[in-house]
Amino acid sequence: MTATDTTTGVDADRAEAEGSGLSPWSALVGVPHVDVAPHRAPIVTDIALPGSKSYTNRALLCAAMADGRSTLTGLLRSDDSYWCVESLRRLGAAVTMDGTTAIIDGLGRRRPHPEARLYIGSAGTTARFLPGLLAAGGPGRFTLDASRQMRGRPLAPLLLALRQLGGDITCPGTEDAPPLEIEGVSLLGGPVRMSGAVSSQFISGVLMAGPMALNGVHVLITDHVVQKDYVAMTLDMMETFGAIVEADDDLAEMRVEPGGYRPADVALEADASTATYFLALAAVTGGRVTVTNVGTATRQPDLRFIDILERMGCRVTREPAAVTVEGPPEGRLTGGLDVDMRPLSDATLTLAAIAPFADGPVAIHNVAHIRKHESDRIGVMCAALSTLGVPVDERTDGMTVHPARPSHGVMETHDDHRVAMALAVLGVAGAGVRLLEPGCVSKTCPPFFTLLAGLGVGVAGASGG
Repeated sequence: MTATDTTTGVDADRAEAEGSGLSPWSALVGVPHVDVAPHRAPIVTDIALPGSKSYTNRALLCAAMADGRSTLTGLLRSDDSYWCVESLRRLGAAVTMDGTTAIIDGLGRRRPHPEARLYIGSAGTTARFLPGLLAAGGPGRFTLDASRQMRGRPLAPLLLALRQLGGDITCPGTEDAPPLEIEGVSLLGGPVRMSGAVSSQFISGVLMAGPMALNGVHVLITDHVVQKDYVAMTLDMMETFGAIVEADDDLAEMRVEPGGYRPADVALEADASTATYFLALAAVTGGRVTVTNVGTATRQPDLRFIDILERMGCRVTREPAAVTVEGPPEGRLTGGLDVDMRPLSDATLTLAAIAPFADGPVAIHNVAHIRKHESDRIGVMCAALSTLGVPVDERTDGMTVHPARPSHGVMETHDDHRVAMALAVLGVAGAGVRLLEPGCVSKTCPPFFTLLAGLGVGVAGASGG
């Protein structure tokens, strides 16, 4: 990986100086828009999709904190994973990339560059997982900065918990948000009480630091854990890298013993959130799509999107490592649904994008927190649907989308990968769509539009320097 990639022309140093989330792994840099054409024929394909962002960044960080060599295959090459890798290199870890395979010579508790300045772009998982690992590791004073977008997403619950465990973490700019200054060997560990109602990533950030803290960590949840699956994914990955963990069934009490991480070789599965867009294409075109590299054995909650598609009249075939969705003839979906999307909130916009093609309203509830993601996803999606002629009722915690035949539109993506990909699906099933600043898909799926074109969908403008 070099500072400048000849395909994209993105200079990492310049991106950092400008507070950008772009990276040398970005796609569509300098491309002002992409046109997605309507597609009337059934989409039929077997497809392997890029690796899971959630698993990729968890595995990268555990491997870098292990004392020895790990090999990760199926890694997601995206903006978020680029900046995670780059931060680990700046700390002194040796990371060799070959396509989607990473060989990592981990650091254990060593910090060869004790004054490292780290930049994580817009990588939310890295922002929440790395501070505790820095505070619990070897001596040093580290600076962790992020993109303009990420600086606007406070980390208060995480920082409060880490400070209660002894972590010396200060915020010289915005309170409780990057940039952060972190003192190594400051995280003593021990018991800590946390709310789980805001973000599971805050809990994961404390847990991942546990094996390296002097006294481990004992996390007590004071209310409930939102999206418990992601915490379970964290615990699974930690155990894969040799951590000793205990947790009750509700994840209300979790213990992590001190002792560090051991190297491991890990094959990463596809990203279930990315899979929702391709499975949705089967639903709205009356086609059949098989995703060949993620199935019911996964911990990723967004794969439960197939349960919703089944309720909407699709035929679903489930296997441990693959899933198939067959849409009803001509994409005539069943509506009249009321769906709690909290457990799989990243799939909210996918459901909203196919809801106009149902024969009755689709009500989405319990996702107020997605207003504070890369964009106000509820507000943005409701505005987009209205612009395209789809009646929609906006609520604080969701929306109700009514049946309609969407018109063509020119749509802002709001620097939000999920907005861009969801609206692309809507355009395929509707009258087409022009998406402005489409490169935001690089956060989780840089080849998205290339994959879409490979299915026979008309995609124009997806090239640039």
